[in-house]
Amino acid sequence: MTDDRLDDAYLRMHHAGPEWGEDRLTNHGPMAVETLIRRGHGDRVTMWVDRYLTRLDDLPTASAAISDATWREALGDGRRIADWTAYFGRQVDERPWRDVLALWWPRLLPGIVAGATHGVIRVGHAVRALLGDDGDGSGPAVAELAHGLAFWAARFQGVPGTAAPAGRLDAATALQGIPALAVQQGTVATRLARLPAMAGWTSGLAALRAPATPHEAQAVLADLVTAGTRQYLSHGHASPVLLVHAATAPNAVLHTLPALPRELWAPSLGAVWSAAAALSAAYAPQTGAAAAQAPAPVGADVTASVFNRAAEHGDEHVIKFADTAVEVYERTGDLAALAAAVRITTLIDPPRAA
Repeated sequence: MTDDRLDDAYLRMHHAGPEWGEDRLTNHGPMAVETLIRRGHGDRVTMWVDRYLTRLDDLPTASAAISDATWREALGDGRRIADWTAYFGRQVDERPWRDVLALWWPRLLPGIVAGATHGVIRVGHAVRALLGDDGDGSGPAVAELAHGLAFWAARFQGVPGTAAPAGRLDAATALQGIPALAVQQGTVATRLARLPAMAGWTSGLAALRAPATPHEAQAVLADLVTAGTRQYLSHGHASPVLLVHAATAPNAVLHTLPALPRELWAPSLGAVWSAAAALSAAYAPQTGAAAAQAPAPVGADVTASVFNRAAEHGDEHVIKFADTAVEVYERTGDLAALAAAVRITTLIDPPRAA
């Protein structure tokens, strides 16, 4: 995606760390601006970044260099985010970004829940931008990939009690069959730690249809994105922000597949399926789903209407989820996906003016 506005936005934001505030909230800025520009709303980016920068914290000071010999001991150490950013900056300076991605993707997949899946989502947005530049990529876009990989490595976190897809269920049926945690309290990590003790958790993961080929893995992954998007329409009220990622994390992986060796496609499906299922189990409603209040949009250009509503709303989760929902609609023609994108604008408040 060749657009100087995206490069400018990346440059403005790369002084900031991937998290901000005492609660370690995720910096969504680079992901949101990539989406806005891709969807034809580049004219909004400067003001959006102006507002968003006011909440961010600077990247911490580096402490000790990470090397090819020492990276394992630093994996999952959030205190070393600056060290990881410097390390991946060197990696993408020294070799093609595709080679760096192919090397590190399988190393990081077991920790796919990093930052509540924001590590892999940020990488996916960066890869989408790079592939849009015919695979070459601008310097700022390559640097954005380094920032995304660094965040993923620093917050590396796995899903406990996982099982590879080995069944016959389609993605929607398998996701519906994942049980909800009886105790839905605490942080993401606290909730995920309870999963292995939950009846039906591991068997539910294994029930997803096992792909026989890389292209089958891609197709099942696309169906998982659709299922996660549709699920938000009835479940999103239970956790309007966290349940977004049951759709956007699989979509980030789907965007990344074309840049990866095909032997990594099936493992990528398995990893992100476990992450999407874990978030669903940890945050989906305990009792019957509430009836969705948002009607499916109508009009001559429903996708433009839906995304324009999200862009005007301005929240980063709303923007990224609408992007995923529009892609689902473009692929399937399912108006429920667009209705889910309308629904989220009623569940998440617009950002306050700076």
